[in-house]
Amino acid sequence: MALLERVATLVRANLNDLLDKAEDPEKMIKQIILDMENQLLQVKTQVAISIADQHVLEKKQKENEESDQQWMRRSELAIDKGDDSLARTAIERALSCRSTAASFRQQVDDQKVQVDTLRQALIRLQQKLEEAKAKSDMLIAQHRRSRALGKANDAGRAIGDGSKAAAFDRMKNKVQHTEARTQASSELLSDDVNGRFAALEKEDEVSRLLAELKAKRK
Repeated sequence: MALLERVATLVRANLNDLLDKAEDPEKMIKQIILDMENQLLQVKTQVAISIADQHVLEKKQKENEESDQQWMRRSELAIDKGDDSLARTAIERALSCRSTAASFRQQVDDQKVQVDTLRQALIRLQQKLEEAKAKSDMLIAQHRRSRALGKANDAGRAIGDGSKAAAFDRMKNKVQHTEARTQASSELLSDDVNGRFAALEKEDEVSRLLAELKAKRK
């Protein structure tokens, strides 16, 4: 039946493989657990229905076996009364009930096999569900670590990329050159200011000496 096929698929499912292929492992494992819980409920319902059907078949089997015995007793009564025709009719009825009882007996046997199959599927699915629940946190944490490690490796490869390293060196050299030009400009500006002050001081000295000479010449 389709239900058992779905259960078998879930039971055979390798949780690690499913999560490895999933884009969102956390979402995947939650969905797997939800599917298992839904299928578990369906199997439990089917087991209950199958057991009820088995009881009905067993009851029908027992009724026909009892009817078989009852008609045989009636046939004996008819023989005792010397009514062979009535005895023959009773025997025919008994044989019909016997055949029907045998048919129900076969159905009961088949139903027992189905009930046992469903029960075994229920047990396996319960075990798989418990396994999934027990492993869910561990598997999710494992995949988170795996993704984090992958990102770290990608970052490491990006840092080790020769073109990026060369670009970084060029940027470093550019910054150093800019700093050197700025410093040189600052030094030139400083030299120019000092020179201007020196010229002023020299002019004052010349003026002072000139004034002294004029005073002496008077």
